[in-house]
Amino acid sequence: MVNIGIVGCGYWGAKHLRVFSEISEARVSAVCDLDRKRLEQVRLQYPHIATTLDFEELLTMNLDGVVIATPVGAHYSFAKEALLQKKAVLVEKPMASNCDEAKELIEIANRQNKVLLVGHTFMYHPAVEFLRKVVQGGDLGEIYYIDSARLNLGLFRSDVNVLWDLAPHDTSIVLYLLDDDPTAVSARGAGHLDMSNYDVAYMELRFGERLLVNIHVSWLDPCKIRRMIVVGSKKMAVYDDVSDTEKVRIYDKGVANRHDTSKLTAWAPIYRFGDVTIPFISGAEPLKLECADFIHCMVEGKRPRSDGWMGLKVVQILELAGKSLMNGGRRLKLPPSESLSRVSADLSTRLVQVTK
Repeated sequence: MVNIGIVGCGYWGAKHLRVFSEISEARVSAVCDLDRKRLEQVRLQYPHIATTLDFEELLTMNLDGVVIATPVGAHYSFAKEALLQKKAVLVEKPMASNCDEAKELIEIANRQNKVLLVGHTFMYHPAVEFLRKVVQGGDLGEIYYIDSARLNLGLFRSDVNVLWDLAPHDTSIVLYLLDDDPTAVSARGAGHLDMSNYDVAYMELRFGERLLVNIHVSWLDPCKIRRMIVVGSKKMAVYDDVSDTEKVRIYDKGVANRHDTSKLTAWAPIYRFGDVTIPFISGAEPLKLECADFIHCMVEGKRPRSDGWMGLKVVQILELAGKSLMNGGRRLKLPPSESLSRVSADLSTRLVQVTK
């Protein structure tokens, strides 16, 4: 039985409390929050769980892992202290406010031989897992571009802009699907209700010479949209998270050049129209799969699917996108990341050694 403490019981913290309480291998032992009313509600629903206003007090309890579900600005300090106290950490996304903080968390987790999982929940979504297999298996052919939209009316936040709030989801999905890192980032956006804070943004990721990813996020849209389109040389796929029954559609559609260059019409493309496949997608809750991975990695000494390295890459992209926003959408190159990858791989090896 793994004892879990939760820091922050707002939107995501309350979800973690429910999910960990439903996992038989885990026990939520304590919840920490600065809001007394939230703690009172926790005590009413879960009278066996200890509650506290003091994070330091929570760390003195007999905990194996700590979930950090606070505002972004507090992720680094809480996660750092928990790791230093030899607790495994699940920190909500984005894992930190900048790359330096994210790197330090990875290094501390490495030294302490503790699991560090970043809450990129959609990496655990059965639909995204299916789509990754399709992409990596070559069913779609060469990936030409990916277009993603995450739009809704609200929820507005004052501590971060819309990119830092919504784009971590789509960024982590894209990195997971492609199993590759972008070479350049650019972003454009605007603030309408608060001119100092962007409420709509477009972020572009470049992979290699030809693969283009466009991510559109907004707090100002009349419709709730959670859609990603993946266009390949053989087939195309649409992932629609809003759909209840058709999360993924595979379109046997495509276009190719004519090979007979002797004809004057050789430049005209050949279009292909085929069947639409709607695969079965498991209804398993992504957050429960994520929390189960956290428990499994703690017990078995494994590396999480959404580890600190993935969290760092997302923060790195968001940080560059923020700089691009302030520079009129200028395209910025990502620095080399091999050394950080070795840090993450070394952590995985040492966790297994400690478990043995």
